[in-house]
Amino acid sequence: MAERWGAVTVLGAAQFVMVLDSTVMNVSISTVVRDLHTTIAAMQTTITFYTLTMAAFMLLGAKLGDIWGRRRALIIGSIVYAVGSGTTALSPNIVVLFVGWSVIEGLGAVLVIPAIAALIADNYSGHARVTAFAVIGAASGVAVAVGPLIGGFLTTYASWRYVFAGEVVIMAIVLMFSGLVRDSGERERVRIDALSVLLSALGLVLVVWGLLQTKVWGWLLPNTDVSILGLSPVPFLVSGGAVVLWLFFLQQRALIRRGRPPLLDPSLLRIRQLRAGIGSLGLQYTVTAGLFFVVPIYLQLTLGLDALSTGLKIFPLSIALVLFSILGTVLAKRVAPRRIARIGQLALVGASLVLLGAVDPQLDSWSFGVGMFVAGAALGLLASQLGNVTMSSVGPDQLSEAGGIQGVFQNLGSSLGTAVVGSVMIAALSTSFAGGVAASELPQDVQTQVQQETQHGVGVVAVSEVPKIAADHGLSSADSATLQSLYSESQLAALRLSFATIALISCGALFFSRNLPKTVPTGEPVAAAK
Repeated sequence: MAERWGAVTVLGAAQFVMVLDSTVMNVSISTVVRDLHTTIAAMQTTITFYTLTMAAFMLLGAKLGDIWGRRRALIIGSIVYAVGSGTTALSPNIVVLFVGWSVIEGLGAVLVIPAIAALIADNYSGHARVTAFAVIGAASGVAVAVGPLIGGFLTTYASWRYVFAGEVVIMAIVLMFSGLVRDSGERERVRIDALSVLLSALGLVLVVWGLLQTKVWGWLLPNTDVSILGLSPVPFLVSGGAVVLWLFFLQQRALIRRGRPPLLDPSLLRIRQLRAGIGSLGLQYTVTAGLFFVVPIYLQLTLGLDALSTGLKIFPLSIALVLFSILGTVLAKRVAPRRIARIGQLALVGASLVLLGAVDPQLDSWSFGVGMFVAGAALGLLASQLGNVTMSSVGPDQLSEAGGIQGVFQNLGSSLGTAVVGSVMIAALSTSFAGGVAASELPQDVQTQVQQETQHGVGVVAVSEVPKIAADHGLSSADSATLQSLYSESQLAALRLSFATIALISCGALFFSRNLPKTVPTGEPVAAAK
């Protein structure tokens, strides 16, 4: 039994680290900024480029797994990732942190993530494969759940650097026991088309970067002085990325006609079950990223909570995600994926509405805890199902490609969640604050001054800092107190609208889940329904 489940244990540990790195630092950003004498903007750039690196090279990483062998790709990727984590742990400044985290770790991840999915499908069959994919989903859920707690505890009582040092240890364990993972896939002896790599990387970078910059530049109308033809650069970047990706698919079809292997076979995207799986997975990551963007920002930058207190506030979501990932693993043997996924998606809609109604200045009501718990339960159910749905939709020769597509949609979903929910939060804050100031009894000259200072948007700061900022601009103590009250109300309005947006995204996920399997899966590849 130990030998049978050794492979999924090793791969689950690697999956845990891949997901942990995306959540553990959410509660530690302000501390890292102080330690490295940098800025929030620089940290946002670092996090952004980590996502960009993975988005740009995920398909290449999947193809290298076919050429080198999937287990070898896992080993090489784990070594690269460990080097990046060690560099990040020792980083003396933001430049070294950027190189270690955003570049080296990202390049390691593009080899590890597709290999994990392909090797699970290679090592297990039948109901064992269903269980193994559910375990991988649960590992992701556990990472999302405990990330804020680990980051909060270590940042508060030790140092955020220990997080990355711990990742080095886990990846070393993965390497030590990688022999338990079987790789029976035949290596491909092919030459990778450089133009395909360039087009896929450029297209995905333009789309992801454009989405991530919406909260800075705005969606259509510019929030800053940066503009193209009077509009935000975002629609130009996203549209340009879409055109480049269209050229990428034209190149793949041209390669197939000439008898050369493509970087990605476009026919994969015509498989209905795969589309349903990656679409549902992408929106799951969109909601997760949205929640883990707005809630920690409100708790830390608005309420002034430390990293550990922030993690504890998120704890109901964390514990529910773990429990329901395990429950989803058990249910996978008896209940169809579509039913489990739709229960999770509907629960996510309900959780968003509960959170919407629970918004208060301190977020300390019992209903907020209930909303976070239900959201965690919903995400846990989804995490336990979607990996198997995606990977079981293709044959053995397409496992790496399917794993690469899955990785791309995870990154696109995370980017979209940060972009959409973050933009809604900042836009709502600016609009509500401007409207509140205009409707207030503040003197006209004060209203004019505030409007001039905030014409390009309102920054997210702690409510307690508003009187000092106002005083620094020459406002009286009475006017400063009024602005503090208006700003506090605006932040609550922005948080409510963010939760409403998450509820709408959750509703949209039901569109994809309608094509998930209606029967209990066997774990074997299904016919490619178009």
